[in-house]
Amino acid sequence: MKKALLLLGMIAAGAASGGVVAWSILSPAEKNGTHVVTPQSGAVSDDPFSQAGTHFTSYQAEQYPDLTYAAENAVKAVVNIEVVQEIEVPERQYDPFFEFFGIPQQGRRGPSTQERRGGGSGVIISADGYIVTNNHVVDEATRLRVKLSDGRTFDAKVIGTDPTTDVALVKIEAEDLPTLPFGSSDSLRLGEWVLAIGSPYNLQSTITAGIVSAKARQLDVIPSEFRIESFIQTDAAVNPGNSGGALVNTRGELVGINTVIKTMTGSYVGYSFAVPETIVRKVVVDLKEYGVVQRALLGLAFRPIDQNFIDQMGEETGIEELGGVYVASVSEGGAASQAGIRKGDVILSVDGVELNEAATLQEQIGKHRPNDKVKLMIKRSGSMKQIEVTLRNKAGKTELLTRDDVDVMEVLGGKFATADERLCRRLEIRGGVEVLAIKANGILSKARVRPGFVITHINDKSVRSLSDMQRMTDKVRSIDGVYPDGRSASYVLVEWNLPSESRRVTRRHWRSSPKPICVSSCRWPSSIRIKASVCPT
Repeated sequence: MKKALLLLGMIAAGAASGGVVAWSILSPAEKNGTHVVTPQSGAVSDDPFSQAGTHFTSYQAEQYPDLTYAAENAVKAVVNIEVVQEIEVPERQYDPFFEFFGIPQQGRRGPSTQERRGGGSGVIISADGYIVTNNHVVDEATRLRVKLSDGRTFDAKVIGTDPTTDVALVKIEAEDLPTLPFGSSDSLRLGEWVLAIGSPYNLQSTITAGIVSAKARQLDVIPSEFRIESFIQTDAAVNPGNSGGALVNTRGELVGINTVIKTMTGSYVGYSFAVPETIVRKVVVDLKEYGVVQRALLGLAFRPIDQNFIDQMGEETGIEELGGVYVASVSEGGAASQAGIRKGDVILSVDGVELNEAATLQEQIGKHRPNDKVKLMIKRSGSMKQIEVTLRNKAGKTELLTRDDVDVMEVLGGKFATADERLCRRLEIRGGVEVLAIKANGILSKARVRPGFVITHINDKSVRSLSDMQRMTDKVRSIDGVYPDGRSASYVLVEWNLPSESRRVTRRHWRSSPKPICVSSCRWPSSIRIKASVCPT
């Protein structure tokens, strides 16, 4: 939790100071259980330059790779993205004390907005203006401005975002643009040379070089409950402003999107991390074709079988060998349950890819859509067994989502957990989802819901567990629940079309009435008003 707070603080501070957007991890130590993935085996040749993944250009020297071809061609497709956010500044409090004594109250009395500027990088992936970048670069942006390597600038619009992978797709209206083709992040090998291209500190078209130092890194840095992290780690110098820029192999192909730096200072000190091409490509195609990301799920909870697992649960489970993941639980009605996977199974591989890291399982499943089939090699009671699983979406269905379907948890904006039995007994409810924390700009934040609130119904449908909430895809219209002190609360979202300057609703209190004691809404730039009623039980 401490890391996450520091991370978000870094972003806010950088943007507020007119700087650039980047993610950083302010911790000198790796999380327990993070290991280097064993490189894929390949054919051995007498010629060291013929091995897969070692891509040297025709310009190479006798012993060293020549990176000029890749750099000169790739840099043309990497852009600078300027981000403008309109931030509402709270209204100045009016104090009648000063007015009574005739003391003038200087400054504004009404609410106002201020512009906050930041930026990052992006990569042109099609000649008609589609650009891939990070979600955290464009998140909550009011305006986007894209500057090409040749100096031309264009307004851009967001096509779609995916907070779970930190990938976003934007578009500019232009033709015949230089593009960067996708390569293969799966074929990258440890020690292979790569280039990082972006706009650190607003220095457009900056190129640095390094090697792939690890794959399938999981850092728990993406602020999403359902994050997919399988980062490519390199020692190419990356700094704030590189976010959304290209990680390129020596063939001049896109193999990743630079996203995170590991630092104690806020600047590069040796390691950087990129979202691999396998994830980026799938997210981009989904956003372009469907408008939403088609997330496929196995429907199970798992733990990597590392030394910590052996020490803690080896005796209980009878597992003595490292490798694979342990199935800790299976969601009822999910893909794994339907395929016959049980608690206690050990998954060794997905479609032939060995699971030496937990992140590898996330990456392999993240490449698929609902209704896709994958083959899992599992170990059960000492016997090996191959099981074919038909993947499902978060609602437990094989159908693809549409633009009208929503991620309820993302829309609400918070961190949630199934309410425990003790809490349910105390509040006299059959079940619910407790709000542990609230994120900015979500429905909960705008409705001024406080942490501790237990959601019991969404759109008049019962919510008894976190899985119930996850399966919901309808647009949120109402929320019902109970606060820890026993007060019931209802929040109703009402569409309205008043001009922005009229979107102010006063808060009224009826302290002596047993009826609703508060009806309120807040001023925020959207076409939604939230009515809140809080009643004693």
